[in-house]
Amino acid sequence: MSLGSQIAWDDTVLPFQLDRSDVRGRVARLDGVLDQVLEQHDYPPVIEALVAEAALLTALIGQTIKLRWKLSLQIRGDGPARLIATDYYGPTADGKPARIRAYASYDKDRLSLSDPGFDQIGKGYFAILIDQGEGMVPYQGITPIAGGSLSACAETYFAQSEQLPTRFELSFGRSQLPGQPEHWRAGGVMLQVMPEASPLMANEGGTGEEGLLKPSDILSGDAEENWTRANTLLDTVEEMELVGPTVHPTDLLVRLFHEEEPRVFDAQAVGFGCTCSEDRVRESLSIYSAKDIGHMTTEEGRVTADCQFCGAHYDLDPKTVGFEAEESAGDKG
Repeated sequence: MSLGSQIAWDDTVLPFQLDRSDVRGRVARLDGVLDQVLEQHDYPPVIEALVAEAALLTALIGQTIKLRWKLSLQIRGDGPARLIATDYYGPTADGKPARIRAYASYDKDRLSLSDPGFDQIGKGYFAILIDQGEGMVPYQGITPIAGGSLSACAETYFAQSEQLPTRFELSFGRSQLPGQPEHWRAGGVMLQVMPEASPLMANEGGTGEEGLLKPSDILSGDAEENWTRANTLLDTVEEMELVGPTVHPTDLLVRLFHEEEPRVFDAQAVGFGCTCSEDRVRESLSIYSAKDIGHMTTEEGRVTADCQFCGAHYDLDPKTVGFEAEESAGDKG
């Protein structure tokens, strides 16, 4: 297999459907985009792993939604891993890549480098936010932190908030090909019951952790049998099939689900992208008075801001920001 054919599937999300099961899904491979997300920061390994898992989930979930603009994941807890935040921006035009960015906030004094990252989130919530752009009402769905991983939290979210049984099988970590430097790589499969096959259920509570819904609380009859069968097949997937650069996603789908009549659609490329800009910084400061801006001004007489996602640094003249700005916003510092 040539290097070109191996790279062709890196940083892509491939949608598919299992016609026999009424189940849809996605196969994702993140390579260079994950390195770009993580190289913006100097995270300890346990935090890197959480960000990698969240970015992979974001790629899989974002591609299932017909976005005009942005989908965000937020994981907040009271433990030392305080916040994991990701954004997925839908393609701006046909043939263009979707864009992902991510960052984490953590308490380095409380963080344990030997314990699993998920255990250090503590009590909190897992949220998905969808912003379809100007003139549209943003959507937000929240479920408590539950299960033993971020993917388990996402499964709980879809069962609880959307009543859509959903399964994630993910693998991520540092890898190295012969003659190449070590870098981050991630891959995963998402399965989800087709929306029309999932009946709306009254909020009576479920059989999951703390009364949360599970797929068995939502499905019955043929739909439950189909879902169980698809999950049993996914249970046979191997780690190298998820992340291995020489395993094509189409070959993986045939190996796992050939009896379920898999059908694939156009793959979506994914890249790193940040939407921060000087104009956005100025807009965020436009609500402040000159007095407020004065409190934000450094000893050097500048107003500065750093993007948490990409690390971009903005250095502005305080006279040009706020709703009492004396000069036009043309200063570049």
